[in-house]
Amino acid sequence: MSDLLPPARALTVHPGRRPGRRWTTVARGLHHPPGLTALHAWQHVLPASAAFSHLTAAGLHGWWLPQVPPDLPVLVDQAEADHRTRRPGVRVTRTTSPVPVLERDGLRVAVAPHTLLACARDLALLDLVVLVDSALRSGCTVPDIEAVCAPRRRGVVALRRAVALADGRSESPWESLLRLMHVTLGADVVPQHPVHRASGELVARGDLWITGTTTLHEYDGAVHRDAQQHAADLRRDRALTSIGWTRRGYASGDLRDRPVSVLRDIDDALGREHVPERVRPWLDLLAASTFTAAGRTRLARRLTRP
Repeated sequence: MSDLLPPARALTVHPGRRPGRRWTTVARGLHHPPGLTALHAWQHVLPASAAFSHLTAAGLHGWWLPQVPPDLPVLVDQAEADHRTRRPGVRVTRTTSPVPVLERDGLRVAVAPHTLLACARDLALLDLVVLVDSALRSGCTVPDIEAVCAPRRRGVVALRRAVALADGRSESPWESLLRLMHVTLGADVVPQHPVHRASGELVARGDLWITGTTTLHEYDGAVHRDAQQHAADLRRDRALTSIGWTRRGYASGDLRDRPVSVLRDIDDALGREHVPERVRPWLDLLAASTFTAAGRTRLARRLTRP
């Protein structure tokens, strides 16, 4: 009989011994039934002032995430007036007062600006820009973010830098990286730029227009390997060529492993001398981020340390 479950709305977390085979064990003495998640179980043992925050909240908000290391702890902000929750698998950051929350599927989640500020405590700039781009696309505004950037709060300096580089017009995390790469390499770009024929007919909307040129640079993800999409891409490229435009597509490996080749294309579009050393600031940004194995390792150590 212990395996029988009530309707989904009545499901609760069960502390103590696992009550049945269909219940999932989250941690010692903590279980949840089908219909709930591990986060519902964790919330059951957190004080009322606690809220899921940082990358945990970013995922609950539905934002793009950087290349997050596996097996990170659940990340929580909790008012310092409450006794600190100490459980393996949960990392608690204490705040002077409870953070503003919203409810998602019965979970207390830090609101978007506070989630970004929490992420800014630990993430590299490149990772943080990806998150801010996605937050802006989801309806968070720059004034919303600026409102939490009080002096002397941890993460404020990093978050302000990320906001200055962010752009809500980005349509994917790798597109955000491609834009930031161009900016870092000294190229002014405009996201989602429309290209028209002289008649006014729209030919294409490009991921990035290198300002002052007739060149579009775009991120080509896995969707472009679909046969139907590939055929459409070829027709689009021919149309751009027919009106004197150049379109170049890049994959993730170009941004990570062959950035000098991207720099050469940028230099060619801008008509400037190719200086390979100009790529150094981009390599420094990339190396600090979770888009490299070393960056993922550093973040995992930072977030899992006692």
